[in-house]
Amino acid sequence: MNATAALPSPALLAATLGAALPVSLREMVSHRGVLVRFAQRRLHDPMLAEDVVHDVFEAVLAGRASFSGRSSLRSWLTAILKHKIVDLVRQRAGTDSLDEDDFDDAALSLTCPQPQPDQVAEQRQQLAHTLARIDALPVGLRQAMRLRVLQDQSTEAVCESLSISEDNLFVRLHRARKQLLS
Repeated sequence: MNATAALPSPALLAATLGAALPVSLREMVSHRGVLVRFAQRRLHDPMLAEDVVHDVFEAVLAGRASFSGRSSLRSWLTAILKHKIVDLVRQRAGTDSLDEDDFDDAALSLTCPQPQPDQVAEQRQQLAHTLARIDALPVGLRQAMRLRVLQDQSTEAVCESLSISEDNLFVRLHRARKQLLS
């Protein structure tokens, strides 16, 4: 009987004894492309993905992670990478930096949807000026503008109130707007 045939495989021996199998750098680097693509899909940042994969290799080479042979090398490296990504996401979620270097100009220029106080004052001045100009219109044009535009009454109600036709109302509104714009 052959003596080597009776010996268990290195993976079975390591799993049985709980010892770590040595992993060469060449074996790890052969899985680098798959690991980087995996990290890029999760992190959406190529440079950060490279850094995390480098951290995985560093952890394995420094002995902080040991391969026991219970799975394929790629599965084991991917599991370490998953844990590194989770740690990174947790770390970044807990600490948001408020350094000015981290923001671009668009992030710093937050705008409020409401008008600024100076804009409100300007709008009020323009409104007062427009209302004064409406008051300065001839009586027929002024009445048409007030009822139809300012009070938002229906065309029929304005025509009935002023005892005019729809065509006459539209002519008056046109003339009033033309005078206000000049």
